[in-house]
Amino acid sequence: MALLARKAALPQRAAAARPKAFVAAPRRSVVARAEAGAVNDDTFKAVVLESSVPVLVDFWAPWCGPCRIIAPVVDEIAGEYKDKLKCVKLNTDESPNVASEYGIRSIPTIMVFKGGKKCETIIGAVPKATIVQTVEKYLS
Repeated sequence: MALLARKAALPQRAAAARPKAFVAAPRRSVVARAEAGAVNDDTFKAVVLESSVPVLVDFWAPWCGPCRIIAPVVDEIAGEYKDKLKCVKLNTDESPNVASEYGIRSIPTIMVFKGGKKCETIIGAVPKATIVQTVEKYLS
């Protein structure tokens, strides 16, 4: 009986004795993240084709697993190159006209546009280094 009473009191005593330094604090992001903007059939021309800086377009869909894998990578690139490159995402389910105009048959597909013209295409979930290497070619 005394053992049961001691065990029952132990968790309360341990919690009360725990220093505040060990209490979990809410997570905070140290790095400010920028997210890629969104475009659709109506805004594609103004945002992408008429842009004064190169544009990275991520063609994606919500049901696509590989698209969800590279989404944070595209957001990171948007933050790292925010003054030199515009990054946008186009949901192919909601904007099928632009997707079919550029022959999107597989997603994720990333296209780089410069001066209103398509310069390069990357198909599939690829490492960040591959995307950065492709983008760097068009930043001059």
